[in-house]
Amino acid sequence: MYNVIVNCHARCIKKLVAAMEKRLRAEGAAYRIFYTKRTGDAGKYARSLSSAGGTEFIVVGGDGTLNEVVSGLADPSVCTIGLIPAGTGNDFAASMHIPHGIRALDLILSTEAQPVDYIECGIRRSINIVGTGIDVEILRRCARMRVGTNKGKYFRSLVATLLHYRGTRLTVTTGGETREYFALIAAVCNGKQFGGGISICPVAQPDDGQLELVVVDSPKRRKILPELIRLMRGKLLTRPITHHIPCSEAVITSPDGDLFVQYDGEIGEAAALNAHLVSGKLKMFRG
Repeated sequence: MYNVIVNCHARCIKKLVAAMEKRLRAEGAAYRIFYTKRTGDAGKYARSLSSAGGTEFIVVGGDGTLNEVVSGLADPSVCTIGLIPAGTGNDFAASMHIPHGIRALDLILSTEAQPVDYIECGIRRSINIVGTGIDVEILRRCARMRVGTNKGKYFRSLVATLLHYRGTRLTVTTGGETREYFALIAAVCNGKQFGGGISICPVAQPDDGQLELVVVDSPKRRKILPELIRLMRGKLLTRPITHHIPCSEAVITSPDGDLFVQYDGEIGEAAALNAHLVSGKLKMFRG
């Protein structure tokens, strides 16, 4: 039985779901559909359904919906997830080479699910990237805006953040070593990209039993924009201000207090970003 969890705010959702149902019926597949109405619904559905014995899930949405489902599973080790990318970013789908639209359902129906890693963060999980820094500040500003398109709000948030962001003092512990940074960005990566195609760690592989810690020193204000452009072009990993550390766990705190953290684009506040690799316990369909 496929438990299909659909973000009702996703793009062209009615047409996509209709095509999915037609294909599932043609295959004789048993399924039931659950539509989200607000943030948090996908996680509640995943928790309730998996606690009741559900193990096969299809997520129709973007990184945020996928994050909620993965975080909500009662026991990810017995579950399989198929993803139909239908969000604004679809960054993890890109790392997994999952096609858009009905072709993603073809992948689910015609291939075997494969083990994939995820990140355990206390009571939350992340399957793509968890981190803090200027990207989180941009997302926070964007979330407070009520007028404009998503792209327009993001651009205005980017400009405002560039005018005010000073960097963040961070203490990072991994592999038994603790280092201090004044950082522009700090991210623990399972996937390659975030922010709708920004390749922060091109070498990351979601199924290699390894996380990639990326910490970028905060440059002088006049150099922030050029470094962000390099980030958007996937070239920041080779810069002298970038520290790249393969790891299986990382703890990030700030001497200045609690952190605002993004978990696959979903924002939360925490005393520490405590990220721990869980390798191969969840299965997903991939390209």
